[in-house]
Amino acid sequence: MLFQVVAPLQARHSANYRGPKLVYPIMYLLHGLAGHYDNWSTKTQIAKYAAEYKWTIVLPEGGDGWYTDSVTVSGDRYESYLINELFPLIDRWFGPDTSRTRGIAGLSMGGYGAIKFGLKYPEKFSIVGSFSGALDAPLRTEKSAFLRPSITSVFGPDDSRTRIDNDVFGLARNAATDKTKTLPFIYLDCGTEDQFLPVNRDFDALLVDKKIPHEFRELPGNHGWEYWDRQIQEFLRVANTRRNSYPR
Repeated sequence: MLFQVVAPLQARHSANYRGPKLVYPIMYLLHGLAGHYDNWSTKTQIAKYAAEYKWTIVLPEGGDGWYTDSVTVSGDRYESYLINELFPLIDRWFGPDTSRTRGIAGLSMGGYGAIKFGLKYPEKFSIVGSFSGALDAPLRTEKSAFLRPSITSVFGPDDSRTRIDNDVFGLARNAATDKTKTLPFIYLDCGTEDQFLPVNRDFDALLVDKKIPHEFRELPGNHGWEYWDRQIQEFLRVANTRRNSYPR
């Protein structure tokens, strides 16, 4: 179980602490393909942003596993790990049930994972975010030397059931009309020079058609850390503006 917690000083306490404590909402940040859990802490100033915006930030390791239980590698169960192990552990460490004050976001592969979790487990989140999200990963069948090996390893053959079950377009399209209002707020952004801009535009159009509450931004930038460092700050700002709607 590999992860890092970046917590403002007031949010840090041990399991045996008995004094007053300030419980900050939890934000999970997911890394991209070929990345690792500590990318957010070494390539951005996330500790500064955690203190400024008053979030406890959790950085899970996702390997190249697309935050999905792999079809071909039995030990790679990144979805089950987050949902069944890491979330309950963090809740025990940092206070009462945080299910509706919990957020999740990520870049590229992590953006796909965050949106998927928000659609599959809407009761667990208030807000989900994607920066430069590779939102069509389960649908990709081209033989890209960079993407293909991990996609095939995780999702299996091009016509596999796992691809269908983890397709965020399908999850959004099949969401019942009376359930769309219970989904977490979805934040999307993508750089205008990013290869994933077309698929993000397509997903935005689907959310508009389904009347799923969300915000989509196209901004100058490419698929890189200078862009993501700017956007995590903006996402945390947006998340804070929505705190008044969180259940107490």
